[in-house]
Amino acid sequence: MIDTVAETGSTNADLLQRLAAGERVGEGDWLIADRQSAGRGRQGRDWFDGKGNFMGSTVVRPGSQDPPAHSLSLVAGLAVYESVQPYCPNPSALMLKWPNDLLLGAAKLCGILLERAQDAVVIGIGVNLASAPAIADRETIALSAVGPAPDRDGFAQTLAAALDRELERWRTYGLEPLLRRWQAVGTPVGTSLRVHEPDGSNIEGQFAGLDPHGTLLLRLEDGAVRAIHAGDVLLA
Repeated sequence: MIDTVAETGSTNADLLQRLAAGERVGEGDWLIADRQSAGRGRQGRDWFDGKGNFMGSTVVRPGSQDPPAHSLSLVAGLAVYESVQPYCPNPSALMLKWPNDLLLGAAKLCGILLERAQDAVVIGIGVNLASAPAIADRETIALSAVGPAPDRDGFAQTLAAALDRELERWRTYGLEPLLRRWQAVGTPVGTSLRVHEPDGSNIEGQFAGLDPHGTLLLRLEDGAVRAIHAGDVLLA
């Protein structure tokens, strides 16, 4: 089910509120907004709500036999990648950046926010279909820069189906094939990265792949490899 509202504060916040109130939100159900007045990105950033863009959230309920819930950011990234690819004249320009961004060239096209609520994970996704925000510290782009902007409602259906497929693969086959597929379309090994860590410190190095749990590996200048479990990752 896809529920569309004209305006709300945040689709993620709405679903979190429904879950906290004990409302049953089915896995695979989506809440999509034409406008968000208080959309959120990672690390508390505001999320741009340009008209014609996709802004929506859904709920996943990880089971005891499922892979770790944190890997859902990679699952969602692959679903968005698969959904956007048909609209991109040069699909090789698309690249996933850990943990949950999709780039077109070096510019941010999509952002994903995961938030935990009891036994559920709310996944919020924003895709620049028609217009891109101006962000001080990073380049952004919309699909309209490389072709006609996709119809928002049609894109929503495509994305919902893609996430369903990725979740089924995640549950059936586990992390290993997910990580292989992500790395095939993700940041190339050796790419220079800068990481803003949660404690405010910065670290630079080269992307050295993902470990078996989906953690980013960063090769430092002295050759040591450091596991990055959280942080804001930018192309250096």
